[in-house]
Amino acid sequence: MLCLGLFVFALDTLSYQELQRRSSWKHASQPLVGARNASQYLGPGDDIITLNGVVVPEFAGTSASLSVLRLMADQGAAWVLVEGTGTIYGAFVITELQETRTLFFETGEARRIEFTLTLQRVDQDAQETAEQLIADSMGDLGALLQDAADNMGQSLGVSFSGN
Repeated sequence: MLCLGLFVFALDTLSYQELQRRSSWKHASQPLVGARNASQYLGPGDDIITLNGVVVPEFAGTSASLSVLRLMADQGAAWVLVEGTGTIYGAFVITELQETRTLFFETGEARRIEFTLTLQRVDQDAQETAEQLIADSMGDLGALLQDAADNMGQSLGVSFSGN
């Protein structure tokens, strides 16, 4: 179904019945006199995934899986989230885990555990990273060309950098 780091969501561990994804994008607004506000795109905002499911230890899943997720959250590390179809969502941290235990055995163990797991993406978008690498490379290339022009100008007694 889904892997978060090395934790595999499956019928025998923890299966979810619903996956919700909420993505946002940031826009700054500047008031203008006599016109609509000006808006500027600032980039991607939060990317939050919420998984809702039910564990019924007699049939599917185990309450120990929730303990494993709590230990992963306690580490504060980012975990790669990959869907069974091969879709890579990115690196996510566990920000919240809620559980509701009902229908108890005489021992106090729950027959039914509903859970909600909230994940937040913490890595940068792959395209943004590629664009930044290209921009950095272009900046490096520009500096290299300027240095070459300055060196050529010095040998000719001319300045290309405005000095």
